Amino acid sequence: MEELSGLNHYLFVTVFLYNFSMFMVIPAITDVTMSAICPGKDKCSLAIYLTGFQQAVFSIIGLGTLVTMPMVGNLSDKYGRKALLAVPMTLTIIPLGVLAYSRERNFFYLYYVLKTLTAMVCEGSVHCLALAYVADNVPEWQRASAFGVLSGIGSSAFVCGTLSTRFLSTSSTFQVAASVAVVAAVYTRVFLPDSIVKDGLSVPIISEEKLYITKPDGESTRNGNSTQLFKRMPSLEDMVCLLKASSTFSQAAIVAFFSNLADVGLHASMMYYLKARFHFNKDQFADLMVISGIAGTISQLLIMPKLVPAFGEEKLLSVGLFFGCAHMFLYSIAWSFWVPYVAAMFSILFVFSHPCMRSIVSKQVGSCEQGMAQGCISGICSFANVVSPLAFSPLTALFLSDRAPLNFPGFSIMCIGFASMIAFIQSLTIRAAPPISSHRGSNCNHAVA
Repeated sequence: MEELSGLNHYLFVTVFLYNFSMFMVIPAITDVTMSAICPGKDKCSLAIYLTGFQQAVFSIIGLGTLVTMPMVGNLSDKYGRKALLAVPMTLTIIPLGVLAYSRERNFFYLYYVLKTLTAMVCEGSVHCLALAYVADNVPEWQRASAFGVLSGIGSSAFVCGTLSTRFLSTSSTFQVAASVAVVAAVYTRVFLPDSIVKDGLSVPIISEEKLYITKPDGESTRNGNSTQLFKRMPSLEDMVCLLKASSTFSQAAIVAFFSNLADVGLHASMMYYLKARFHFNKDQFADLMVISGIAGTISQLLIMPKLVPAFGEEKLLSVGLFFGCAHMFLYSIAWSFWVPYVAAMFSILFVFSHPCMRSIVSKQVGSCEQGMAQGCISGICSFANVVSPLAFSPLTALFLSDRAPLNFPGFSIMCIGFASMIAFIQSLTIRAAPPISSHRGSNCNHAVA
């Protein structure tokens, strides 16, 4: 795609390096958690509760990511994507560095605390800003394919990261991940151009100079100094208005909530379920992720760009969510160790859902609202991060314990599949709506120096 040439290539390298460092620790973190909390055991309810509690806490502390994600997106609309990307990419290095140094119990708890705190800013921010960056540089009619390519880059990093974990020791895994995270932050700072400098929107975040607001009639008025920054932050009322502005946007938000509710629940429960059910370890987890990642990468980079023009984002969204439900149900009734490997192959189809949903959202807002819109959806997804572990972690712990009410270890995974089914049913009501971003782009109130 010619539209993805030039400065977008720098973004793809940034996204690849960041995701590589994040994904390569996932297969190892379950073993690290179990060995630190319940050494020598394959079942540990405390580890399951701790994982779920961590996911909930980092979304609740402070204002919560329901507010922080739209705020990050809104700030990037004013000050540029690059300036905001530097913050989460730098903070990400800290918890990885702790486990790179040691994985003993005290260091694990230190990692746990730091991960919880940094995740309030880091979790979802890089992906949200990358989507807004692509929307800045790709025309509306190719955004679904472009978002698919961006997701494909993330999937390829997922494959490379988890595959490297397969051949590294646990200590080396965290050392390499921390090193790559440092490289990603430096690369972003040095090489990545800011996508909205060309529009004259980027101004320094820390500045004592006066800012001017351009009104719809073209008149510029003085708006004080940079201390006015917090007065221009998006409020909950702004987000509600954004959701009400388009029925398509609000429907996509509902899909995003239930889809992420299921995805986070599956991520938090699946590895503990497989460890208890089939005694999987780091290597088997990595194998599963590599299979899923390769299938998803091929689909997003090669198949999806050809299917979007033929079928449209709305139909592919429903297809992706349907197969997402199917693979969760298959996990829940796995009767042999090879069944999860078959379920992982379903990623060739369920990976359609996320980029299609983001593309639908992108077309419903103006050119200077991309960060705010993507941040709003990311905030809703983060709110699902709060609800999901509270709902599914206790259920998973119960049915993997000796006091389970019935012998059905995959019961919680099946319940997660039903949450995904709600998203699928809601997606069937979304109808193709004419893009309105071109009509709203001229009404933006830009801050210019």
